[in-house]
Amino acid sequence: MDHRICATTGELGWIDSRNLAIEYRWGEGRNERFTQIAAEFVRLKVDVIVTGATPPTIAAKQATSVIPIVFAVAGDPVGTGLVASLARPGGNATGLSTQTPELAGKRLEVLREVVPRLRRLAIMGNVGNPLSVLELGEVQAAARTLALEVHTVEIQRAQDIAPAIEALNGRADALYVCIDGLMNTNRIRINTLSLGTRLPTMHGAREYVESGGLMSYGPNFVDLYRRAGDYVDKILRGAKPGDLPIEQPTKYDFIINLTTAKALGLEVSPSLLARADEVIE
Repeated sequence: MDHRICATTGELGWIDSRNLAIEYRWGEGRNERFTQIAAEFVRLKVDVIVTGATPPTIAAKQATSVIPIVFAVAGDPVGTGLVASLARPGGNATGLSTQTPELAGKRLEVLREVVPRLRRLAIMGNVGNPLSVLELGEVQAAARTLALEVHTVEIQRAQDIAPAIEALNGRADALYVCIDGLMNTNRIRINTLSLGTRLPTMHGAREYVESGGLMSYGPNFVDLYRRAGDYVDKILRGAKPGDLPIEQPTKYDFIINLTTAKALGLEVSPSLLARADEVIE
């Protein structure tokens, strides 16, 4: 369980080591780890499993159809088969949808404002993650409407990242990175390599921009994790996950790394800076 969820559960009367015991595990963005962790939680007979992305949620659902699952972050829970519908999830899983694929068009519009000569777009995603596969398709469709030439980069392991980005040298004007556990774990490497090949990057979360990426636009994940604590509270008090509707993001963040922009020789207009929720310098 994430510390941000713990803060919310604490406010709701659940105190770690007093009336709540929390088991933390990190999957390192590797699907095989998610499977191992989910099986371990089932053996431990936990009361609720909390996940932070689509692949670990899928692993948890494959491991149990009985233990309630709360996903703090899931891009398209209906499209990836996690739930039957947003209004009535059914089954043993519920939580919050980040609507990640639907944000692709917005991200490309912002990227074009900073990279006005954008003609060739590289899109990198972990094809081992069903959500990333959906997002790749959405970005490709959005890029076509903007008449952009698309170069799709499919990643499955951390070892694939460096050669893939190096191969983009001279072949792309910008890189769109599909948010994912594998990408998040390797975000510093991705941004360092991209800067080395003079590639501006667009991401889905602020952590990537704090790690040297150019920009991010997406849901406020701190808010989503805090709201996941409300689901945990309701379930621990007797609610059935299948009866709790999936909620959508209510807060979105647009973050710009001005230091990275300057290193790439990019001008960021005052109007765009004014629209940013945070500017990193």
